[in-house]
Amino acid sequence: MSILTLTLNPALDLTVSLDGLKPGEVNLAKSGHLGAAGKGINVARVLADLGHTPRACGFLGLNNDSSFRALFSQHGIEDDFVRLAGDTRVNVKISEQDGRVTDINLPGLKVTDVDWNRLLARLESLANNFDTLVMAGSLPPGVHPQQLEGMIEMWRERGKTVLLDASGEALRAGIKGLPALIKPNIDELAGLVGRPIQDDADLAACARELQAQGIEHVVVSAGADGVHWFSPKGYWRAQVPKVKVVSTVGAGDSLVAGLCAGFVEGLEEAETLRRAVALSLMAVTQIGVGIRNQKEVSDYQNAILITQVEAKEI
Repeated sequence: MSILTLTLNPALDLTVSLDGLKPGEVNLAKSGHLGAAGKGINVARVLADLGHTPRACGFLGLNNDSSFRALFSQHGIEDDFVRLAGDTRVNVKISEQDGRVTDINLPGLKVTDVDWNRLLARLESLANNFDTLVMAGSLPPGVHPQQLEGMIEMWRERGKTVLLDASGEALRAGIKGLPALIKPNIDELAGLVGRPIQDDADLAACARELQAQGIEHVVVSAGADGVHWFSPKGYWRAQVPKVKVVSTVGAGDSLVAGLCAGFVEGLEEAETLRRAVALSLMAVTQIGVGIRNQKEVSDYQNAILITQVEAKEI
């Protein structure tokens, strides 16, 4: 099965490491890295590290796409991006020694109706080249949440497995298109159902409410408390060991990549969740996205506790 990731609002990420951010003062960084990024692109990169050959699509600025082209070439990712006049935005990620990350995100290139139709035509030309569609990230100026909803619904009805990793209005609209999987954090899940989550019982009730609406898989990231996965077969929980957090950038994208790979490879939930969470755990211990060491992934997998909280007959 083949995979296409869709990143509508990619960025060049400038990741800056420093001891501690002092607002209003001159801060001296310990290191900095400028690299091609965007949630769907990050997912594609991890998928490539797992041995898959994903395609990547979305919008890129024509003026500064060289870093993206180099990344795609290096990792064997098929480049299906629609180019727009102008520059892809630059986002700043300030990573402090205690693990806190401050994001400064620019809005991105404005997408016109003509640009949107070009993207739809590109996706249509790729229809026979993917079975799984990962839609990840924010919406650029000019793209409305309802357009995302319609796109999800269209590809779902055409038999594609659609995974959605978004937030805010994009997530609220996107779930109406009934993707196969969503990955909110606890606050985002509470926002979707309109009530606070105080404990695991509340969390489970909220996830099942979304499942009842037609979303088969609800994966809830809970930070240091691990990950909860509600699937048609039941409810699994991953508990993680304590690690030194260097940066949280790319952790969610690595989790999504692991989940997507498990779907495509036909793995069972427990095995899929263990590897996906291990990839996410590795991501928080490093600057940058990708698998730096396969042995580390295996070590993290061995340290993760997977519990099947509930089983269902299907």
